[in-house]
Amino acid sequence: MELSKLQRDLEAEHVEVEDMTLNCCACSFRVLVVSAKFEGKPLLQRHQLVNACLAEELPNIHAFEQKTLTPEQWACERPK
Repeated sequence: MELSKLQRDLEAEHVEVEDMTLNCCACSFRVLVVSAKFEGKPLLQRHQLVNACLAEELPNIHAFEQKTLTPEQWACERPK
């Protein structure tokens, strides 16, 4: 999964991508994306932005979990 594409297209200030498959075969991912572009958008629209960014890769992925936060939400949630 292309981390730089998420950072560039969503102007993300933080991105984490975790391969969740047991043998790391790159077919199941969990992502965290923090972007000001999510401000004022409901969860569905946030996920649609991420899905659009990864449109070429998603057909090859079996499972995809995403967490989308604004910078303010991330500041409250992230480990200190």
